[in-house]
Amino acid sequence: MDKTISVQQAVDLIPDGATIMVGGFLGCGSPHTLLTALAESGKKNFTLIANDGGTLNGPDGSEFYGAAKLIHNKQVKKLYATHVGLNPEIATQMMDGTLELVLVPQGSLAEMIRAGGAGLGGILTPTGLGTIVEESEHVVRTVEIDGKTYLLERPIRADVALIGSTIAEKNGNLWYRGTTKNFNVLMATAADLVIAEAEEIVETGTIEPENVATFGVFVNHIVHGGKA
Repeated sequence: MDKTISVQQAVDLIPDGATIMVGGFLGCGSPHTLLTALAESGKKNFTLIANDGGTLNGPDGSEFYGAAKLIHNKQVKKLYATHVGLNPEIATQMMDGTLELVLVPQGSLAEMIRAGGAGLGGILTPTGLGTIVEESEHVVRTVEIDGKTYLLERPIRADVALIGSTIAEKNGNLWYRGTTKNFNVLMATAADLVIAEAEEIVETGTIEPENVATFGVFVNHIVHGGKA
């Protein structure tokens, strides 16, 4: 089955107000072509789940790299992220009340997404105990097990996951170069609609089975894009 669609067709599938996971780590491994098209679409009121808010300038000299495109356009009303210091527009929008930020420790965010993909009821972690993390909306309560206290945190899922990959087979199997895997592998399991952007699209069976990092069963659609 060939799951390839155009970038415009992919953007058309994303409604206003959607909760969207975006893969990448400061733009490395992000689906840049999809993000650009979504930024140009005029759609808004998104809840964005990402490692970060992108950067104001990319390594290629472009402005608003990664998720920063959506934030700059004020298309994001709520952001779940682990690090936002390289995008000062986030602080500005928080101050003027147009963006709500939920900061989550990076490992906790990864595990919450993993739990969402696996259908688990949550995760237990000591990270954040005794800090303002305890007051966050994603924390259910504290739990004591064998004399040790943990935070019980909710799983995270999204309506849509936009992920970046290096090579995609037409049936949706994905291979990632190096650290571009980052959040992409987890996010591909934790959304109702998964759209993968790939630098290269090849025939099914081209990637060695042991090198497939995301299986096509998780991927609904593929688009051809630029460097991940």
